[in-house]
Amino acid sequence: MSNVDHTTSHTRHEDVGTPHPPKPPHKNRTRRRAAFGITAFAILALGAAAGAGAMKLASPSIELAPMTPVAISSMQDWSLVTVKGKVAEVFGNKFIVQDDSGRALVETGPSGESGTLVGLAEAVSVQGRFEHGFLHATYIVRQDGSIEVLGPAGGPPRHGPLEDMLRHGKP
Repeated sequence: MSNVDHTTSHTRHEDVGTPHPPKPPHKNRTRRRAAFGITAFAILALGAAAGAGAMKLASPSIELAPMTPVAISSMQDWSLVTVKGKVAEVFGNKFIVQDDSGRALVETGPSGESGTLVGLAEAVSVQGRFEHGFLHATYIVRQDGSIEVLGPAGGPPRHGPLEDMLRHGKP
């Protein structure tokens, strides 16, 4: 046994081993990888588009009130209005605007916390949503034409008994 020639057995193994050269990767495997990559890219693109659309819907919309001022006495709940008058009183982030037909309490939100947003007897136009006796201001237009943007006021109207209960705290 010690007389075995290793060279011969090695050569013989190569001859008997694989009859054909190694196969290249299969074409279907390459196509599947390409299809997977394209599908993954399409899903990511679709997700990005859906996310952008959701952000657009979630962001506050711009409220545009009619530019023609209405009489304070004619305002109705859940209406977008513009009123024009003079500032009669200031209470922190709220003030009273007065015209010939009456007075309205204007709520300015966090922008008016300092109480210096408007001055007494200042002539202003206020645009916003009138809701439950308050005018939730979105814009204040001064006599010189400058505009204070206060942001969305009050949100969209809510209807139904559940919303009324939550708003008024009554069952």
